[in-house]
Amino acid sequence: MSKNRFLPYLALTIGIVALSLSAMFVRWADAPGPITGFYRLLISTLLFIPFFLHRQQTSAPLDKRFIWFPLLAGIFTAFDFAFWNTSVKYTTAANATLLGNTSPLWVALFALFFFKEKLRGSFWLGLALALFGALLIVGTDFLSHPTFGIGDLMASGAAIFYAAYQIITQRGRVHIDPFRYTWLVGVSATLGMFVMNLVLGNPFTGYNTQTWLVFLATAIVSQMVGYLAVSYALGHLPASVVSPTLIGQPILTTLLAIPLLGEIPNPIQWIGGAVALAGIYIVNQAHMQRFKETPNA
Repeated sequence: MSKNRFLPYLALTIGIVALSLSAMFVRWADAPGPITGFYRLLISTLLFIPFFLHRQQTSAPLDKRFIWFPLLAGIFTAFDFAFWNTSVKYTTAANATLLGNTSPLWVALFALFFFKEKLRGSFWLGLALALFGALLIVGTDFLSHPTFGIGDLMASGAAIFYAAYQIITQRGRVHIDPFRYTWLVGVSATLGMFVMNLVLGNPFTGYNTQTWLVFLATAIVSQMVGYLAVSYALGHLPASVVSPTLIGQPILTTLLAIPLLGEIPNPIQWIGGAVALAGIYIVNQAHMQRFKETPNA
């Protein structure tokens, strides 16, 4: 493999590993899930300020007519983080990550009902498989432990907010470069999570040293390294390669959770996870094929 191809694949691998650790960080932090999400966003956004200012000086001025795109996307991100980080406290890391990655299903359904986009037959097959797999996971948890079922539903809700973020970003990125767009999303999401934690009454201080180190680690590893690595890969590899490969994230989280968190899925959950992943993969492929056929979509 040439160097030009090796580096993007290496970045994609690093990005998947970094994102796969997100659930571990949430579980290791002795703090409410929304607080961990708040500091993940706050710290990473502050560390990115110098890069944002540099881009401001070297790029054309932002068109203020389109700033509402990243600001709205940031609000959806705040809800995504709040729901997903909380879900990790009530279900397994594997379930939270898998169900949180069902966003392609919601993106496609939104495109169907609101933009009247035609979906391929393979999409419906993928949707049926993904929903059946998710049903096996959630149903098993509800029967064995109702609290786990609530966590699964919260992770699924997070996927809907993440899908809304993707839909808004797909349109906003046409007008704003990726780095400044991402930073503005971070600012908006940080403010959104600050308000949410105030409403929930979560304390912002009083945590032990280990938890503060986890806040720093999740900001640098999951947010900065993870997202930048995937963004770099997307700049050098086709989305048809990157998107299905990202399905490896819940798989790696499941494997890492066994030694790091002592979480071992039961046989039905292994089957449900495999079926759901197959469905998500098929949906991704169907979605990518649609974009190839309609490049202006």
